[in-house]
Amino acid sequence: MESKPATSAFAALAHPDRLAVVRLLARRAPGGVRPAELIAALGLKPNTLSNHLATLTAAGLVEGERRGRRVEYRLQLDRLGALVAHLVSDCCGGRPEACAPLAARQLVSLEKGRPMPDRPPGVLFICTGNSARSIMAEALLRDIGAGRFRAFSAGTRPAKMINPHARALLEEAGHDTSALGPKDLAGFEGPGAPRVDFVFTVCDRAALEPCPVWPGRTASAHWPVPDPAAVDGSEAEVRAAFHGAYATLRRRIERFCALPLDRLGPVRLQQELDRIGSDMDERAERAAS
Repeated sequence: MESKPATSAFAALAHPDRLAVVRLLARRAPGGVRPAELIAALGLKPNTLSNHLATLTAAGLVEGERRGRRVEYRLQLDRLGALVAHLVSDCCGGRPEACAPLAARQLVSLEKGRPMPDRPPGVLFICTGNSARSIMAEALLRDIGAGRFRAFSAGTRPAKMINPHARALLEEAGHDTSALGPKDLAGFEGPGAPRVDFVFTVCDRAALEPCPVWPGRTASAHWPVPDPAAVDGSEAEVRAAFHGAYATLRRRIERFCALPLDRLGPVRLQQELDRIGSDMDERAERAAS
């Protein structure tokens, strides 16, 4: 990257709100984020966000993509990578041998398969209230995984109880709900917290909120599911929404359980986890049928 575009990009980032936008987009990369989600997460006015996005787009750091009737914004990862490379191009005085140990460790990490722990991997599902979607995901993985995983769920702002529709659906499907209940995400931080190897957010709001940094090589992905509890309709419509969310989560968890986790390197693993969340295979199957 030449100095002039690099200076323009750094100038675009030299504002706390624009930097916050980039950090939130990075959290969802390589996926996109709708403006309404950014407004809700950052508390910005629509016209203010629009101006910030225009500045970041002009600097080549962000791009908008129309998906049907809505627009999503995502980071220009190649451009951002070039900016970082420009910043450290003279690292260690231009002596590659001084940087070689770090580069070598990075290369080995990417080439190796993911070492599985000597215990069932811990999987944490996160949503805001931890009363419906993440609870259903926890129950599904516990039963579909059949002891191969330790399933957990938590909320960034947990509700007081499981949504009655979610509990009824789980029990109707044969899941034991006696040990299920909303839990605070804070319970998964610090010493003594359960070890987590995979983290999946299942609601857009939780995916944009700061989450703990788990030690080790925790893999994460965003598996968004529309909130069935937000449906305002008849009893039959609400019930249909919960069944739809349950079916989506079941398909994704079945695909996750079928992955050869011990044979996938970090890059390939992340691609597979993102693919599950995007439902690309499911859409292709529906289009072909």
